[in-house]
Amino acid sequence: MEKQKVMDYYRHVSKDTLDRAKKIKLLLTDLDGVLTDGGILLDDQGMEYKKFQVKDGQIIRYLQETGIKVGVLSGREVAVSKKRCDQMKVDFHLHGVRDKWGTVAEILRKTNTSTAEVAYIGDDLIDLELLQKVGLSAAPADAINYICDQVHYVTSKPGGRGSFRELADLILFAQGKLHAIISTISQPDSGH
Repeated sequence: MEKQKVMDYYRHVSKDTLDRAKKIKLLLTDLDGVLTDGGILLDDQGMEYKKFQVKDGQIIRYLQETGIKVGVLSGREVAVSKKRCDQMKVDFHLHGVRDKWGTVAEILRKTNTSTAEVAYIGDDLIDLELLQKVGLSAAPADAINYICDQVHYVTSKPGGRGSFRELADLILFAQGKLHAIISTISQPDSGH
């Protein structure tokens, strides 16, 4: 794929947002409302089901291969959510987190990471304090309006429909890594 074509995808993104994305070493995400559409399906026995977007999980390996760690912070304790996080092989996932900023502040202290090096995407009140303190904050297109007003970037995709992927791709693009990933994968096999 031509480099110019990839650049055209991000023409709408502000210079400030791209500058913030260049510094990211840790990408954190909320689960319900970002990795899912926020809906909860319950059967008669109380078993909970969720729908995840495969495209969101697909990019995690590429983030990690380029040195960006990925973590999930969920306010709820749900077995299927933990299982999906394990399948995606994120660097860490924490569930039942009520104080997301306090949890992240502790992680930053332990890893000697600055807030400028952290991106977070969330969609509701429980995410607000963390969104206001990280280097790059984002919300899915269908997040609560007053959350969207507080972030650096609002994705064009809603939660559960690729919003995490959109932010991940934007970070990789800003760091000059996305085109190389695309080019490596799209190279035709020279033996055929």
